[in-house]
This record gives sequence, C-alpha cells and structure tokens, in this order.
Amino acid sequence: MKLQIALDDLSLAEALQLATELHQHVDIVEIGTPLIIEAGMAPVRALRARFPDLEILADTKIMDAGEYEAGLAFAAGADYVTVLGVTDLATVEGCLKTAKSYGKTVVADMICVDDLPARIAQLEGLGVRALAVHTGVDEQRAGRTPLDDLRIMKAHSRQSTLFVAGGITLSTLPSYMALGADVMIVGGGIRRAADPAAEARALQARLRQPA
Repeated sequence: MKLQIALDDLSLAEALQLATELHQHVDIVEIGTPLIIEAGMAPVRALRARFPDLEILADTKIMDAGEYEAGLAFAAGADYVTVLGVTDLATVEGCLKTAKSYGKTVVADMICVDDLPARIAQLEGLGVRALAVHTGVDEQRAGRTPLDDLRIMKAHSRQSTLFVAGGITLSTLPSYMALGADVMIVGGGIRRAADPAAEARALQARLRQPA
C-alpha cells in the first residue's frame, strides 16, 4: 500500500516547503487541482527537478482534450494524471494514448459517477488500470465517506490499482486498509497535524505493517 499526500490549497512556495519536509515519508506527492489552477504545471516541474525519483500525481481532472492535456502534465514530469470518470470515453482514450507514449499512468477519478459497476467495466475495457474513489469536500461536509464506494469498486474492478481519498486519518486508516485500497490519499490529515512529518511517518509505518 502507498501513501499519497495531497497538496491542494497552498501557494507554490508552501507546497515545495511541505514536500521537502514530507518526501521521505510519502510515496506519491499530488499536485492538487486548486494548486494547478493557481500555478499551472510549475509545481510539477519544480518537484520533478528537486526530487527526481519521487512519484508525482497531477490532479488535472481532465474532462476534454485528453490527449493534449495529459501531455502537458506528463511533459512537465508527472507520473500520473487524473481524468474524470464521467467524461466522454474518447477523452479517456486520448489520455491513455498519451500515457502510453510516456510510459506513465492515467487515474480515473470516479467522483460523481452514478453507476460505478457499469462505468468501471467500460473504463477497464478501454485499458484504464487505476481508479480513484473520491468523496469530495462538499460531500464530506454532508456526512458522506468513501467507504461504500470503495466496497463497490473493490468488488467490480478486475485489474486496477485503487486510490482512495476523503477524510482519511490515522484513526480511520484501518477501515480503508481492510477494504483493500492500494493508495491512501491524505491531505488535511497530514497538513493540519501538529507535526506533519511525524503524522506522515506514522501513516506510512501503519501501511507497511503486515496484515
């Protein structure tokens, strides 16, 4: 299992500082959508230059022009880009085509997908090999958690690495582990901790414990 830190509502300078503090204790650093909107691909380029061996996910949430937009992120140094699972399948195919040329990975973000089993079958049929359970901030405020969606995705996915996000902390982590997620995405649970590096280290250690 891997730990992914989400760098979202930060400045570029803040994101780089936090990544510097945490990179030894996480497996993937996510450049979140708010940061991409603010700074474009500059955070991806900066992290790639500073940490050549670190896995970087650009949370692009691609909805159109998949081949072109995925190319922007991969060319900047991203290892993963996200495409929205609700988009047109041609857009997903464009992302996959570009990912193949770079030897990188497309993650289908399943936020707002109504029929998860049917869409999982379609996406995996195209060649998607990574799916993200994503309960958005607005949904979390309404009391929803991603556990139910994770159960469904685990039951119906045949070949994908499963990423999961949505309010994960050290206390809730065992529930996600028990359901078989492969990548745990944590944002505020690390960033708002009194000692973010210690929190990330504890989360990573828990993920590496034998089942």
